Amino acid sequence: MTRTEPDPLRDLVRVMDRLRSPGGCPWDARQTHESLVPYALEEAHELAEAIESGDRPGLREELGDLLLQVVFHARIATEHPSDPFDVDDVAADLVAKLVRRHPHVFEDAELDGDVHVQWDRLKNAEKQRASALDGVPLALGALARAQKVAGRAGRAGLDAPVPAGDGLGERLLALVLEADAAGVDAEGELRRTAAAWELDLRSREQAGGS
Repeated sequence: MTRTEPDPLRDLVRVMDRLRSPGGCPWDARQTHESLVPYALEEAHELAEAIESGDRPGLREELGDLLLQVVFHARIATEHPSDPFDVDDVAADLVAKLVRRHPHVFEDAELDGDVHVQWDRLKNAEKQRASALDGVPLALGALARAQKVAGRAGRAGLDAPVPAGDGLGERLLALVLEADAAGVDAEGELRRTAAAWELDLRSREQAGGS
């Protein structure tokens, strides 16, 4: 008798299919790409929290929850009437993209400058973008988006002074640019500092005030 090797990823796809199919879970069956957006965002933030807090069991769990979002969306995508795709298509596209964006690894080509600059150049060419700043998600928080734009601009050799006369916004942007120049994640730093501040506030609250 031939023993079948465990395949947890394929098992996950089968479980998701069962949940989504007739006779499965009514809640799962009702979901759409749009209705799942808040869950994907929440899981990404919970993953970041597990990483920043050094919670290794939490890291493993949150990676699973984020993977569930990928598999869930891919399962819904199979039902599209004219443009269906499944999780294997998603994985195949990703493999092709990783190989294409790393010619210095998979094609014995010389690295064309900084790896991030090469990635941006190849990505912009693939997507036929008119600007190096195109494609930065509008849904990102203002702090994270500003730093993303700063990084793209820096790698493209673009520069412009911080807009003057905007008061607090001007100072916040200057701090983001300072963080980017130092290779520091401004969003992460603020999140960690705010978390420590919140912990201190809670301790003072429990102790009966300041």
